Amino acid sequence: MTGTIRLTMAQAVAQFLAAQMTEIEGQRLPLFAGVWAIFGHGNVAGMGEALYGVRDRLPTFRAHNEQGMAHAAIAFAKASFRRRMMACTSSIGPGATNMVTAAALAHVNRLPVLFLPGDVFANRAPDPVLQQVEDFGDGTVSANDCFKPVSRYFDRITRPEQIMPALRRAMAVLTDPAECGPVTLALCQDTQAEAYDYPASFFDETVWRQRRVRPDEGELARAIEAIQGAQKPVLIAGGGVLYSGASEVLARFAEKHGVPVVETQAGKSALPHSHKMNMGSVGVTGTSAANRLADEADLVIAVGTRLQDFTTGSWALFKNPDVQFIGLNVAAMDAAKHGAMPLVTDARAGLEALDAGLGDWRAPERWREAAEAGKREWLEAANAVTAASNAPLPSDAQVIGAVQRSVGDAVVVCAAGGLPGELHKLWQAEAPGNYHLEYGYSCMGYEIAGGLGVAMARPGDEVVVMVGDGSYMMLNSELSTAVMMGLKLTVVVLDNRGFGCINRLQMATGGANFNNLFEDVRRERMPEIDFAGHARAMGAHAEKVSGIAELEAALGAARGREGVSVVVIDTDPLVTTEAGGHWWDVAVPEVSAREEVREKRGKYEERVKGRTLG
Repeated sequence: MTGTIRLTMAQAVAQFLAAQMTEIEGQRLPLFAGVWAIFGHGNVAGMGEALYGVRDRLPTFRAHNEQGMAHAAIAFAKASFRRRMMACTSSIGPGATNMVTAAALAHVNRLPVLFLPGDVFANRAPDPVLQQVEDFGDGTVSANDCFKPVSRYFDRITRPEQIMPALRRAMAVLTDPAECGPVTLALCQDTQAEAYDYPASFFDETVWRQRRVRPDEGELARAIEAIQGAQKPVLIAGGGVLYSGASEVLARFAEKHGVPVVETQAGKSALPHSHKMNMGSVGVTGTSAANRLADEADLVIAVGTRLQDFTTGSWALFKNPDVQFIGLNVAAMDAAKHGAMPLVTDARAGLEALDAGLGDWRAPERWREAAEAGKREWLEAANAVTAASNAPLPSDAQVIGAVQRSVGDAVVVCAAGGLPGELHKLWQAEAPGNYHLEYGYSCMGYEIAGGLGVAMARPGDEVVVMVGDGSYMMLNSELSTAVMMGLKLTVVVLDNRGFGCINRLQMATGGANFNNLFEDVRRERMPEIDFAGHARAMGAHAEKVSGIAELEAALGAARGREGVSVVVIDTDPLVTTEAGGHWWDVAVPEVSAREEVREKRGKYEERVKGRTLG
């Protein structure tokens, strides 16, 4: 297409986004599934008018909270394995800063989302405009500067023509397997409305295809040699396995070469739970089977993982003095962590190359037999803690068991508190992406908004959100959005009357029960929160149940019902699964008047000695 088109800068943004496409399994789809928008004075005239003009090609969705809509957008991208994404636009001021937490979440989890917050006037004529943050020493600063440390790319658009290179750079980051993450283009509100003669070719349809980085020959040869020399190899599957679409390749690799696989929070569901080489979760919330292998391993093949502390047990999990690491990762920074032999490559391409180079090599039979025996032992323990119970206050594990029995292999969504640890150990995911946990930033309030995004990305699948009362209270407004959009979503609220997880951690570090559970806070009366009544007020079908049997009946009914269903159950705040798990480095005070803290400090100092620093 030749010539020019006269558009406002905001119209140029909307037209450009609508022209971006992707290909998934041979089907061409819009790369941007839509734009979440909450309008204010900083974006309603410019972006509002522009989005209205493309509403048939680029849908606009309205939410109740800017952080919530951004969580929904991020969850959509995660559930789409980073192959599709969404954008979010807000006004300046609190509308923009409400999205900063979500930007940090996307940054930590390496997930694509495009933020388009309104900004101050570029011409500065009306300064200080409503909601403008004034820096006495820097006239170029606005509230949107908060996005800089949590964006992979940031730009402030002060001239309409600047949007062309900015959008091209944005797309390069959003679609790059290594650089992938949040992009923020702060749109000055007067510039949004300014017109420019844009080249028509700027709006030509562009198809973005998944890039597969191939391994360097030298790095590949060293990795193959290390694997061939290993007697006790273990493969850690991270989120990169799912984003690469490498699940089937991983399954063949593990079977052919006899290498046990353990899974991170982001990587869980990379292999079916029932796969004989899948030893389950690893690390602080790991199974006994997986952690025993990690403890003895002489070679750890870390595939598509950033090796955060929950995976490595704060680097105290791997106790073999001769252990080596291979970092198979598309990001060079992650590939070289902890002195690993880097193998910078896409997960699928890298596993295929390793498989070809290894030929018929297999790990020793005794190592595989030990792994399989450990898994059988773990499954006995897991089945015991998830079994049905008549306890008046069931444990989280018992609720998880009930949900699993009732909904089968649905997509489970969760993020923060004690549930992620229990789910990591106990949830039995059989298909890639059916375990959707945000545990990089572990953001309370992600759950319901995240479930909304997952339901949008996977409309034909059963989606179940599991959320504690603490997270529900932090951000629940997108429950109404899900109702408004006619989505099918089931939410299970586990009410332990406070912040039960952090209360247990407080106790584990010697602290007194203080300011977490409602019974331990400064108060005049105990809160009596009617979660079911609140959910009904937002349009959901909601009920509170007593015990596991009623929970399973309610979930069975919800499965056959359209729309949003919420089931509330009271749970025990103190019971957690003792089997499996590993130490986590949470520093205990060196000085305390309390004997309990001093005792825990002594134990902490002993555990720290077992940590290896690379």
